[in-house]
Amino acid sequence: MGKLDNLTLSYAIDFGTSNTVISRWNSVNQQPEVITLPGLSSSLGDNPPLIPSLVYIQDAQKPELFLGQQVKNKGLDLSQSPRYFSGFKRGIGASVQGFLPEIDGTNISFAQVGEWYLQGILTNLQQHTGETPDCLVLTVPVDSFESYRRWLSGVCQSWSVEQVKIIDEPTAAALGYGAISSDIVLVIDFGGGTVDFSLVKLDSNRNNEGLLLKWGNKLLGQNSTQKTKIARVLAKAGKNLGGVDLDNWLVDYFVAKQGLPSSSLVNRLCERLKIQLSSTAKATEVYFDDRSLTTYELDLDQSTFNQILERQGFFTQLDELLTQVLQQGRRNGIEKENIGSVLLVGGTVKIPAVQNWIEQYFTSTQIRCDRPFDAIATGALQLAQGIELRDFLYHSYGVRYWDRRQQVQNWHPLINSGQPYPMDKPLELVLGASRENQPSVELVIGELGSEIGGTEVYFQGDRLVTRSLNTGETQVQPLNDQPGSNTIARLEPPGNPGSDRLKVLFWVDEQRYLRITVEDLLTEEIILSNQIVSQLK
Repeated sequence: MGKLDNLTLSYAIDFGTSNTVISRWNSVNQQPEVITLPGLSSSLGDNPPLIPSLVYIQDAQKPELFLGQQVKNKGLDLSQSPRYFSGFKRGIGASVQGFLPEIDGTNISFAQVGEWYLQGILTNLQQHTGETPDCLVLTVPVDSFESYRRWLSGVCQSWSVEQVKIIDEPTAAALGYGAISSDIVLVIDFGGGTVDFSLVKLDSNRNNEGLLLKWGNKLLGQNSTQKTKIARVLAKAGKNLGGVDLDNWLVDYFVAKQGLPSSSLVNRLCERLKIQLSSTAKATEVYFDDRSLTTYELDLDQSTFNQILERQGFFTQLDELLTQVLQQGRRNGIEKENIGSVLLVGGTVKIPAVQNWIEQYFTSTQIRCDRPFDAIATGALQLAQGIELRDFLYHSYGVRYWDRRQQVQNWHPLINSGQPYPMDKPLELVLGASRENQPSVELVIGELGSEIGGTEVYFQGDRLVTRSLNTGETQVQPLNDQPGSNTIARLEPPGNPGSDRLKVLFWVDEQRYLRITVEDLLTEEIILSNQIVSQLK
């Protein structure tokens, strides 16, 4: 069933590292609502229905899976089985050190687990509601590499949904909190796997610079006679740092202090301690393993927790991110004093140490933390209700070259982060041959990582963790470094050093495609015209 009384069925899925939230637009009261999927959702205290982002593979061939709360209810998250997966979102699109297991003769990847999880959520949603969404909005971390967005695009191709859109999680949160027109807000989205800072402004003026970020051929659910609101992203910064990392740091603390094994059981107990400390000064978790007849008792107070965070450079990393986003805002004419509200999103923002850090920079009247779990999912629905999003490129892009001084390959920045798209005019690069009788020219273009030092995703035992990279080196994901795809020109006649041979024009179009035109300066021939290198989506 697709449409009811010609009304558009709009849903949003906030796929998080720790939890996933699904919302639906209620056409009767014209408001978003968070929905529950029986068996998959859980609800603790005053929290809205949350679906734990967990997968247990019963049979990889069919496949048969347990998802969400099913995994916890069956105690499968306490097993040491390679069939159990958590935190897999942060491994999608990342260059992960380590290996995943082969299950039932099938090679498993984080991308495959993520695809199974989202497909299972959508299938369960259709079975429970009897509805197939006409418009589905998915959220993405602001610091996600474009490979994550491309993965998401590929996953959705097989879904029986008329239109799928994407929106940055912090921007969705601003819409979910109901940021008023012309109000500038700072969204701090601190979930299980990432922390994202974003300056966002809602403006009813249609003439703002930037471009609509969408996925599909048209906007659904938009009344052409209605004045369209625009969400402008003014600045953004983020990194792979989240509640999962805090859990891992606590596990390491108790392993060192009490000699406990680093296991999924200890990890879950540490997660419970962390959650308790959001509302109490001291927390205790006790667990008796009736198989080994072993008792686990873990005690932690706020002071010790803060010391652990301090030793890990936690607050320093937050300082760096805030500095970066404020500097970006200043380049757009926005000062810290112009920020009207600070909106807190994600389970990690409930930790007192995090709130105390935020209060060092902003007043209590500016800070809002009443919708940490559902603001993103409910705000994402605004894309289907007449809200357009105008955005800019978050990452920088560069070309690879041979550094003769260092005798290594390096990267030359070409398109800087913050570049609005479509670009008003192309960038020009002139190239020459590097050796005698050179028959062709290759050009590798890469997506450059964060300027403040990146994070590396890797395995530590059976845990997927991250660590900060402070070597001064830039993380790069090549876009076209495959055989045959990086050759931009065959030189006829062959090229020789000492003179310019090629002129290359680069620009990004309205659909975020990076395109190039290549001219042979010797023959005055256009070798490539408006050629797509990669879709930055």
